[in-house]
Amino acid sequence: MENSTLYFRTFLLLLTAVTIAFIVVLLPYYSAIFWGAILAIVFGPMHRRLLARFHGHRNLAALASLLIIILIVILPLIFVSGALIQEGAAIYKRISSGQFDLGAYFEQIVNALPASVHSLLDRYGVGDVFSLQDKLSAAALQGSKFLASQAVNVGQHTFEFLISMGVMLYLLYFLLRDGPQLARHSKLLIPLSDDHQVHLYRKFTTVVRATVKGNIAVACTQGLLGGLIFWFLGIQGALLWGVLMGFLSLLPAVGAALIWMPVAVYFLVTGAIWQGVVLILFCVLVIGLVDNVLRPVLVGKDTKIPDYVILISTLGGLTVFGLNGFVIGPLCAALFIACWDLFPSAIRKHQES
Repeated sequence: MENSTLYFRTFLLLLTAVTIAFIVVLLPYYSAIFWGAILAIVFGPMHRRLLARFHGHRNLAALASLLIIILIVILPLIFVSGALIQEGAAIYKRISSGQFDLGAYFEQIVNALPASVHSLLDRYGVGDVFSLQDKLSAAALQGSKFLASQAVNVGQHTFEFLISMGVMLYLLYFLLRDGPQLARHSKLLIPLSDDHQVHLYRKFTTVVRATVKGNIAVACTQGLLGGLIFWFLGIQGALLWGVLMGFLSLLPAVGAALIWMPVAVYFLVTGAIWQGVVLILFCVLVIGLVDNVLRPVLVGKDTKIPDYVILISTLGGLTVFGLNGFVIGPLCAALFIACWDLFPSAIRKHQES
């Protein structure tokens, strides 16, 4: 009996050690592996339809699914990223040469404010316009410098990027082809009851699909609409601002307003009334409608997670995990809620056994 306990504890120690070692080995390609798994879950239903169309030929169905994913996801993402970096580098040149001065725009806004507003700002100790102007100019220069540096980094790390992309696509192919078998095998290794496994698996896949499809659909739609209205109004860097609005739209409630609201205020206080009114009406009625209609349908309806939990978990995920966090954050929140929902039944099963 003592030998059996010793052997089991030794095995657990060995299992823990090799698991940690394996995770350390995979860490350099964490993002590639993560997005390969996410894309396999998101496009799983499409792959199953193709598998039926190919009469069960798993290799052909997986290859067809992979090609479709490359065409509708990978290639557009590469194109937009390249155009965004080029535009960011161009804006950096305009800022560093003095053609685009965010501080000067801010000064115009402040000067256009009535005297009563100036006295109110002075009363609360925020009337030092010049310090704020310098900070805005410095922030704009730093932000544009970051975008410009990314253009250099992309060139320097092209080989690493291609390797990561190759790892992701290679893994994605096998996850699409062998996904059901891997899922069944993993269920045998998890020491949970069948109903708990099914509940957590369904919650996991539902949240991943809803979060990725819903948030990306909302982000792409809001970013596209925001970029179009900026281009229509003649605002420089419409692509860059559209992408930023799309990225910020990942945050419920606030989102794209962080970009278009200051621009609308600038228009109104500098006399460009019709541009400001058009921008406000379009962003509130059209872009806001996208957030209020699409997000609950595509995200909240399936995940059944309150909006405030999605907002906080998304912010936390982005802070801890970077861009990957907009999926990881809500996923952790959903699994947290699901596990606590299962807690009473787990206690009953333990008492009955």
